[in-house]
Order: sequence, then C-alpha cells, then structure tokens
Amino acid sequence: MRNLLGYLTYRDSRDQGVKMVAGVERWTDHGMGGSVSEIARRCDDLRSQHVLAFSLVINPNPQLVAMIPAEQRERFVRELTERTVDDFFEARGLDTGCEYSYVLHHRYSEDPQTPGMHNPHCHVVLPGTVWTEEAGERIALYFSRNKKVNHIEMLHAVTEQNMVYMLDRYVGLDWEQRFDTLEAVRAQQLEVTEGVPHGYHINEDGRQIPFWGGARQVDEDSCAVGYYMPFEDEDGSVTIAFRPVAAGLDREYAQKLGSEVGQGLHEYPENQLVLYQETVKILLENEHDDIEPPQRNLSPSFDRDL
Repeated sequence: MRNLLGYLTYRDSRDQGVKMVAGVERWTDHGMGGSVSEIARRCDDLRSQHVLAFSLVINPNPQLVAMIPAEQRERFVRELTERTVDDFFEARGLDTGCEYSYVLHHRYSEDPQTPGMHNPHCHVVLPGTVWTEEAGERIALYFSRNKKVNHIEMLHAVTEQNMVYMLDRYVGLDWEQRFDTLEAVRAQQLEVTEGVPHGYHINEDGRQIPFWGGARQVDEDSCAVGYYMPFEDEDGSVTIAFRPVAAGLDREYAQKLGSEVGQGLHEYPENQLVLYQETVKILLENEHDDIEPPQRNLSPSFDRDL
C-alpha cells in the first residue's frame, strides 16, 4: 500500500515524475488523509477482513477534455471526481457517504492516432469498510458485479451523468454538436483510403502494406498530417488507422500537404513510407514555396517505428 501511494504521489505516469512544491500537498483529503503516511494509516485502521483499500481512476476522455479551456481542466477533473464519488455512494443508498482521498495526475495520451493529448485524471483511494446508519457500525465495502446489482456499471453511469452536466457548464450546451462535427470531419478525411494507395510499405515479412497520405483533425483548432494504413489488432482483426507525422497544423494546409506528397510517391518505388515521412518533415521545416507556409503551434513531431 505504501509503495502504491508513493508511486501515485510522486509520478504522473510510468515514465513521468512530478516536480514537488514545498508546502503543497498532492493529495486532496476527504477523510482518508493528505499524505502517504496518513492514508496508509487510515487504510489500516478502516480495513475489512479481506480488503485493505479500494482504488478508482476517474479519467475523462481526452477528446472531450480538449474542448475545455486549458486553464479550467484541472478544476473540471477535480469537480468531476468529487461529484462522481459522492453521487455513487448516494446511488448505493449510503447517505453518510464514504471517506476518500484523491490525487490529480497530468499525463499525455498514448493513443497512436492522437498521441500527446492532455489527459488529466484522478486516482481515488477508498477504505475497506464504510459506516452505515442502518447497522450503526462500519461494514465491509464491496463492489458487486452480478445480475442483481452491478456497482461497476453504476459507477460508469454516475460518471457519465456528471460528465454531461459538467460539459454543459464548462463547454456549452452545444458541445455534443461540436463533437459530432469534429467526428464528421475525421470521417471525411478518412475517405482518402477509398482511392488508390499512394504507396506501399514492405514489412519484415516481405508483405506490401498500402498506405495513403492524408490528414486527421486532432481537435477543433488543430490538424495533423500523416498517413493511413491497415493495422492488425490483438484479436487479429484489421482496421485502417492514422499515424501522425506532425501536428498543430491548419486543416487545409495539412490536407494539401499530405495529398501532394502522397501523389508524388509513384515516381519513387523504393522506401515509399520513409520517403513520405521525411518529405513532409522537410517541407514543414523549409516552408516549401509550392505550399502555403503552415500555421503551427507547439504540438510535437512524431517518429514511429513500424
């Protein structure tokens, strides 16, 4: 337990540490303590026969988080966490609630189609027992997942209800329509894969894998240039997915760049995917005369090993 709490305290992800600030506690205390030692002691004091503690993660979709102004995202995730935990125990009929503490992490998404998106989330620690007025004592806390009652589904439903309510407040009542518009743009950009492939990548097995140069909208304000290619999932199914070469671009420019570079590959039959990636990077660096200079933000370039 101490190792877990220490990990959650001093790291935002597996590979990213946290810069600690003197006098500022990482944990928000709602009855379980505000430090590693306090929370560990409370977990031990409030344990059940079989459970020392429960851990939950409140992790809103980064695609929706991107619609929230950056300076408001931390407040949004904190409020979402507190509302969800409180409403969840109320839905379970535990009017007295339950003690908990949580820590906020700022990490970046690892989705290969849109890596590097801001992905704030909270880790919540709950005790092994909970007080009930009906019993007049603490009883074991449990999470059922059966036909009669499914607390996991209940937790998901409560989280979704709070997400909708809070997005209405933080983003606006039209957030669903705006998100649908974003998805429609992505679907239109995917249509490039209905045409003749711009080139082929030879994999380690010697198979020719087709790819299409193109663009994909990252969020409402920025677009990525890259390529679409079929990828095999763990279950063996094949889907066409996007891999970015560079992000933070204007949509029109990204689409034009991906298309023009892709269409020129037929003259160069060798190493077409590498040639596509390197040509896009060079054109972005040199602001090539044949294409309007890109409007860029601080989004990174992406190098991917196939």
